[in-house]
Amino acid sequence: MANEGYRSVAYFVNWGIYGRKYFPKNIPVEKLTHVLYSFGDNRDDGEVILTDQWSDLQIHYDGDSWNDPGNNLYGNMKQLNLLKQKNRNLKVLLSIGGWTYAHEQKHFDGPCSSPQGRKRFADSCVKLIKDVGFDGIDIDWEYPQNQEQGQQLLLLLQEIRSAMDAYADHLAAGSGQRPHFALSIAAPAGESNYRNMPLGPIAQVLDFVNLMAYDYAGSWDQNAGHQANLFHSASNPTCAPFNTKSVVDVYLTQGVPANKLVIGMPLYGRAFTNTDGIGKPFQGVGQGSWEQGVWDFKDLPQSGAQEFFDQEAGATYSYDNSSRTLVTYDNLDMAMRKAEYIKNNGLGGAMWWELSGDRQDQGSIVTGVSNALGGFDGSRLERKSNWISYPDSQYDNLKNGFPNN
Repeated sequence: MANEGYRSVAYFVNWGIYGRKYFPKNIPVEKLTHVLYSFGDNRDDGEVILTDQWSDLQIHYDGDSWNDPGNNLYGNMKQLNLLKQKNRNLKVLLSIGGWTYAHEQKHFDGPCSSPQGRKRFADSCVKLIKDVGFDGIDIDWEYPQNQEQGQQLLLLLQEIRSAMDAYADHLAAGSGQRPHFALSIAAPAGESNYRNMPLGPIAQVLDFVNLMAYDYAGSWDQNAGHQANLFHSASNPTCAPFNTKSVVDVYLTQGVPANKLVIGMPLYGRAFTNTDGIGKPFQGVGQGSWEQGVWDFKDLPQSGAQEFFDQEAGATYSYDNSSRTLVTYDNLDMAMRKAEYIKNNGLGGAMWWELSGDRQDQGSIVTGVSNALGGFDGSRLERKSNWISYPDSQYDNLKNGFPNN
């Protein structure tokens, strides 16, 4: 294939090891090409930082010694580096920003508005790559609020690309082998957000674009709607305020190559209570797996609910007549239909938010879609080797290639 295979991309959240009990060992690494490790943050001067030292760098897992000499890397990042050694096609990117840091707290706004801030940001990305063993960077700026900030995002990405390439050149001078550090973004599906971004020029700098093709409907709406539907619904427009096809069309028209466009899918559902059905008014969102109104896919459908497929909108949902509760989510069948949509349109692959919501058994969406795109042997997935040599790390065990593991 011209696109060198499909990407299978998923977010791993560093808080997932706590209440969710989702650990690096649970990641279906053989089915993924990229793990987006979430989330990094940045200081006011642009310095990028990890956000949970215990989870990221310190927690000791089974097999970790308490007696190793030197300064050593533990936590999720040691485990992910060990997984990279076992699956040389698995790349781990640090995802920076996200809803809380970038949108609510607006941490990108200050440093990304100046050349000095962008350079500090990019240089500290490289420091984390060399210290902790990442294969690249994923930027989740949710969202540039005007075209000036959209231009600043482009300049930031160019600065990161330049800094990563310079470090790759440095490594090549030492070993004769040159890594390619990947760069991606989480891209918005709402026109009010993507219209602020120079999508074509941004795509030129990136390896791929992860389209957040979910959260089209939720507690903020007037009607119970589909949150990740593929198509417009002419017969029931209130059920589909947005749709993925129209966004994909815009991105392609704006110059984003189809084989760089990765379609995001939810591993969770959004609930609406006191409603008579899809497209109808609702009151409240009820309980959830970890937050109100949001259910992990593995907890769906709820007992007593019946699943429905809306062919016109290209979406699935469940509805409980007795409780008048509707939940909008991708079931496995719908996710497989999205895999066909990706293949039929020459797109770049699939992305999921986030891994702890998936099933661990035969009903896994990640496994099902990755098999549909990549084949059961993974031969149709993108084949690009990760990088496992980090001679400049401050951590002795990473620098030495984890000789005791």
